[in-house]
Amino acid sequence: MDKYVTRLVVPSTMPQAGGAVADRIDHYVIGVRQFQQQVLPPGLPATTVWGYGSTLHPRSFHYPAFTVEAHFGTPVRVRWKNQLLDRKGRYLPHLLPVDPTLHWANPAGGVSARDTRPGFRSTPGPYSGPVPIVTHLHGGRNTEESDGYTEAWYLPGAVDLPAGYAEVGSYYEEFKGKFEDRFGDTWGRGDAVFQYANTERASTFWFHDHALGVTRLNVYAGLAGFYLLRGGPADLPDGILPGPAPRAGDPPGRKYYEIPLVIQDRSFHVDGSLFYPAGRAAFDGFRGPYIPASDIPPIWSPEFFGNTMVTNGRTWPVLQVEPRRYRFRLLNGCNSRYLILKIATRPLARRPAHAVIPFWQIGNEGGFLPTPVRRDELLIAPAERADVIVDFASVPVGTELYLINEGPDKAFQGGKVGSDFSPADPATTGQVIKLTIGALTTPDTTAPPSQLSLPSFEPLGEANRIRRLSLSEQNSASLPHVGPRQLLLGTLNRHGAAVPRRWDDPVTENPALGATEIWEIHNLTKDAHPIHVHEVQFQVLDRQRAGRAARPAEPWERGFKDTVVAYPGAVTRLKATFDRAGRYVWHCHMLEHEDNEMMRPYRVG
Repeated sequence: MDKYVTRLVVPSTMPQAGGAVADRIDHYVIGVRQFQQQVLPPGLPATTVWGYGSTLHPRSFHYPAFTVEAHFGTPVRVRWKNQLLDRKGRYLPHLLPVDPTLHWANPAGGVSARDTRPGFRSTPGPYSGPVPIVTHLHGGRNTEESDGYTEAWYLPGAVDLPAGYAEVGSYYEEFKGKFEDRFGDTWGRGDAVFQYANTERASTFWFHDHALGVTRLNVYAGLAGFYLLRGGPADLPDGILPGPAPRAGDPPGRKYYEIPLVIQDRSFHVDGSLFYPAGRAAFDGFRGPYIPASDIPPIWSPEFFGNTMVTNGRTWPVLQVEPRRYRFRLLNGCNSRYLILKIATRPLARRPAHAVIPFWQIGNEGGFLPTPVRRDELLIAPAERADVIVDFASVPVGTELYLINEGPDKAFQGGKVGSDFSPADPATTGQVIKLTIGALTTPDTTAPPSQLSLPSFEPLGEANRIRRLSLSEQNSASLPHVGPRQLLLGTLNRHGAAVPRRWDDPVTENPALGATEIWEIHNLTKDAHPIHVHEVQFQVLDRQRAGRAARPAEPWERGFKDTVVAYPGAVTRLKATFDRAGRYVWHCHMLEHEDNEMMRPYRVG
């Protein structure tokens, strides 16, 4: 497949829906639809994907979604619509193989058996019914009914929904009532309305699907987009940082110096369609027995790594930059893959490659860092974000540079490339974007990143409680040599042993309203897990291995975060204040893990 023949697409802004001016709320009506997009290079077949878009502007549907531009103190209200329908209003089945044996949304079970692990007497094929969705604003701090709770999903309002199917998840009706009582806006068939207060620190958020047991597939099909929160006391005045970002209605050819980049790995069939494994054998060669002779899920894979890198919805695009400073808002949108990014002169350079230009990281998931951090490489776990400045001023016009990836083509376990693990294939997953240096068109008046004075932040106060939590995995109970069967969160007992718990076990994390807690995450697996806690922004305190001194958070982890890497064999400590009552979740953001039990509900207040 040819590389660097397609220009990078810079997402425009999501069009608003209007609404009452007097309510001082930004209104959106955003649907989820199926369409075709040229993800592969021109001349190759288009790819059927799913994407978000404004229902009032059909051309706004794109993978990844257009960016929602939010402003501090101005609420955003979104009516999220499930429009996975054909032109006759009939439901569309999933593009990818859904394993119905997991604990998942399970619409076919009806109201009495939705959000369960269904029972089967023999190995079933993939689920082929209507697809549940619910959108989560990742990084947002909002009331429970607007968080995108994994059991508050809903099906499209299709004309042919099968009799007896549950149309909504177990918490949909409860949250619908709470939203209508709180905000006075009603939910309709096939949709939900969420409101985001936007009182957090200015930051790079993103939105994606979060339906129970199918998040990995819905996100892989295309359901993700940026949500940029600007303004307020924790932002910088205009003109100090490179900008602006693209906006709807911009004239053709406008130059952008602030560019959001979502990097994902994907695989494709020869007809251009998305490839995702249709069975466990693709992961470890295990071809059964499945139900009833074993408890190994027949379709679910513990991890997935594509063989193609896709940035902003295009494979290996090219971006022309000027010899000046650029602001890149980076998101690792992969299902399981960790990224280790560098800027190098040759795409096939021997790994580890020499970085020719550094990144100056100024922010992460929780907004600006206390001070800029110079980095030659960026380690970014799934769901993490890095807000960076790259200065091309010293690079001669005509130079070609490459954003490369040295993260492994398998589950990341920590360590250094070359000595602890092999890097991504330099010919495929080791390349991301080509950067060509063009002529300077306007003077660069932004501040050098080393001289930036970033907004201050207040560290969290003294903790009221310490919780000891565990990450573990379980092999088959009937075939002990086969695994993992599922990944689990849990607690530690008084002897320090893990007590693994599944999604539907009683809540064990129940902070009091307003409490500040330290969560000690004990990783008892061999992999590094990106742990995401909904509703809060936390501070990473330190990490400690048995018998060793604790290591403080890395400089680029300072400030606030919503996702943290928990390394194997280590205890990762974070501190958070839980100041909103309600029901939320915490989970691993390797989506294959999240979809098979590595997610737990927690309750505040």
